[in-house]
Amino acid sequence: MSRKMSNPLALAVLASLWERPMYPYQITSTLRERRKEDSIRLNYGSLYAVIKQLEKRGLIAHNRVEREGNRPERIVYEITDAGRVESVSWLSELLSTPAKEYPQFEAGLSLLPMLPPAEALRLLTARVAALDEELALMVAERKAQGLETFPELFMIESDYYRAMLTAERAYVADLAARIAAGTVGGFAMWERMHRLAGEGHSIEELFNNVGTYFGKEAAQLFEAHPAPETKTG
Repeated sequence: MSRKMSNPLALAVLASLWERPMYPYQITSTLRERRKEDSIRLNYGSLYAVIKQLEKRGLIAHNRVEREGNRPERIVYEITDAGRVESVSWLSELLSTPAKEYPQFEAGLSLLPMLPPAEALRLLTARVAALDEELALMVAERKAQGLETFPELFMIESDYYRAMLTAERAYVADLAARIAAGTVGGFAMWERMHRLAGEGHSIEELFNNVGTYFGKEAAQLFEAHPAPETKTG
């Protein structure tokens, strides 16, 4: 299903107003107090734009206008019946239906052969250390803030993030170990490609003559899975 609004911040606004009518600053404060900015990109400018979009689509509406002393008037918003239906439908879809996302690290892995094996190993090892540091920081922060016994329901996105970091750490550490051991599939070709490039051969030359430089097996593999042609002119 393709939604006209896909910004998770819009769903967070609907969820806030599902609790009670609020004005924009209250929504921001509520989301920050609950540390939703760890999971949802949040700033006041984008929040204001999202509120206008939600109002335009009839998902929220003015509840009342308030004024305190000499301060400017502020609009209190409430969720509409259509907004309640949309928010439940949207949340249900997010929880039930896997969607293709495009993490930056995955993009980096897809282009890994650009780097020599030794450099890739160095960078992946550094990532493992950074992940270890982040995981340790999460544990320390929870302990310092007394959140270790906090109800799981209210820490669930943090638990999910920690699980993802733990899984990534395990994957990257294993990949780095296999690069160090030279057991990653295609390692010999990867290593030879960079050695030949260092001797002055162009990457274009190497891939136009795979059989010559990398052997019959590599040539057969490339013939079975040819790269798409590049159109010029």
